[in-house]
Amino acid sequence: MQPYKSPWLTPELEMLQEASRRFFEERFVPREEEWAHNMLMDRGAWNEAGAMGLLCASIPEEYGGGGGNLAHDIVIFSEQSRALIGSFSNTVHSGIVAHYLLHYGTEEQKRRWLPGMATGDLVGAIAMSEPDAGSDLQAIKTRARRQGDHYVINGSKTFITNGHHADLIFLVARTDPDAKGSRGLSIIVVETKELQGFRRGRVLEKLGNKGSDTAELFFDEVKVPLNNLLGTDENNGFTQLMAQLPAERLYIAMNAVAQMERAVAMTVDYVKSRKVFGKSLSELQNTRFKLAECATQATIGRVFLDNCLVRCLAGDLDGPAAAMAKWWSTQRCNEVVYECLQLHGGNGFIMDYPIARMYANVRVGPIYGGSNEIMKEIIARDIL
Repeated sequence: MQPYKSPWLTPELEMLQEASRRFFEERFVPREEEWAHNMLMDRGAWNEAGAMGLLCASIPEEYGGGGGNLAHDIVIFSEQSRALIGSFSNTVHSGIVAHYLLHYGTEEQKRRWLPGMATGDLVGAIAMSEPDAGSDLQAIKTRARRQGDHYVINGSKTFITNGHHADLIFLVARTDPDAKGSRGLSIIVVETKELQGFRRGRVLEKLGNKGSDTAELFFDEVKVPLNNLLGTDENNGFTQLMAQLPAERLYIAMNAVAQMERAVAMTVDYVKSRKVFGKSLSELQNTRFKLAECATQATIGRVFLDNCLVRCLAGDLDGPAAAMAKWWSTQRCNEVVYECLQLHGGNGFIMDYPIARMYANVRVGPIYGGSNEIMKEIIARDIL
C-alpha cells in the first residue's frame, strides 16, 4: 500500500513538520519522564518553544506570531503527539487562547498580549470548568461584578490546563447575575502576576498526561480592570465560546489520530522483534489481523480528519462535523491503543514501554473538550 499523504500538506508545511519533529525529539522527549514525575514541565520550556517558532504559529506576524494558518498549528501539535509529549499544552495556549484573543480581542488587547504569548513569556489558559460545571457551561457560578472601573471576581475553577504556569487566564464568569442559562457570561482576561485575592490550588495528579499542569484556581474579591473584558461586548462569552469550539475539537481529533498512528507503528516494530513459541509474534494470524484492523482505523481517522481540516481552512467546518471527528477519533484511539497494548503482552503493562504511557494518556480524549456523550447529542440535534 502506498503511503498516504494529506492533501493539504505543502512543501513548506513538510519543512515545519521535520523541524518540529526534530525539536520535540531532541529537546522535550528526554525531559518528559522528569516532567511527568514532577507533574509540571519546566517553565523555561515555553520560551524554548517560542524561540523555535512553535508558539502562535497561526497568529499574524504583526502580533508577533508565525503568520501561518490552522494547518501550521496542526502540523506542530501532531508532531508533539507523535513524540508522546503529554506535558506541553500548546493546543490550549496557541490553538485556543491565542485565537480567542485574535478573533474577539480589541486591537489594544492583541498588541498587548499576543507578542508575549508567541515568545513564551506569557503562558495562556482558559478557565471554564468548575466543581459543578464541566460540559454544562450554563451552570457556571463564578461571578464578576462591576465596581467602579474594575470587575470584582469571586469563584473557583478546576481542571485548568496550564493553570500553574498561566500568566493570562481567560476566565469565563457570570457578569449578569439575573440572566438565565448561557446568557450573562463573559470572558475576562486575568493577569495573574502579583494579583491580590488570586490563588492557585494544587496541581492535580491525573491518570495520564501527568506533566501537564492541571490546577485548581481560586478568586476571592479579585479586582481586574474593566478593559480586560475580552472584546467590547459584555455578556457575549457563550457566543464566543461556541464559535471557537469546532476548531478546538478538531485539535483533539488530530491528537487522537496522531496517537493511533504512533501506536500502530510502535506495535509493528515490537511484534517483528518479539519471539513467541519459536517464531516472530508478527507471524501469528491474530497479531496480523489485529494490526490490520488498527491500521485501517488509523487510516480512516486520518482521511476524515483531513477532510475536516480542509473544510476548516475554507471556513465551513460546522459544529456537528467537528463533534463527529472528536468523538469518533478519541473513541477509536482508545480502542486501537488497547489492542496495541494487548499485543505487547506483559511488557505493555510496564511503564518503561511507551505504549503503557500512551494507554493512560489517551483516556482523557473522550472526556475533555466536551464529553463524547455531549458530542453525540450535538450530532443528534442536527439530524433529528
